[in-house]
Amino acid sequence: MAKKSAVENNKRRERLVKKFASKRAELKAKALNEELPIEERFAARLELAELPRNSSATRVRNRCEVTGRPRAYYRKLKMSRIALRELGSAGLIPGLVKSSW
Repeated sequence: MAKKSAVENNKRRERLVKKFASKRAELKAKALNEELPIEERFAARLELAELPRNSSATRVRNRCEVTGRPRAYYRKLKMSRIALRELGSAGLIPGLVKSSW
């Protein structure tokens, strides 16, 4: 089980990303639009830099929803390999059969 504080920090980041997504996309579009004057583009970059760092989507870490583990994460199932193996062995994941030989 991951530290509760790390999981909560990640959840806070996810909320910030969701909150600032539209504003961030708008400012990025302005900053990358070469048809605008350089002053406007620079002003958009400055505004973008003033947004909270944790509102950037790249700062969110994929974590297992069962244990909070940050590594060996399966995106399709939203869980780590360890949780997947335990739940699969218990027969709680439909269609998953643990092989042994």
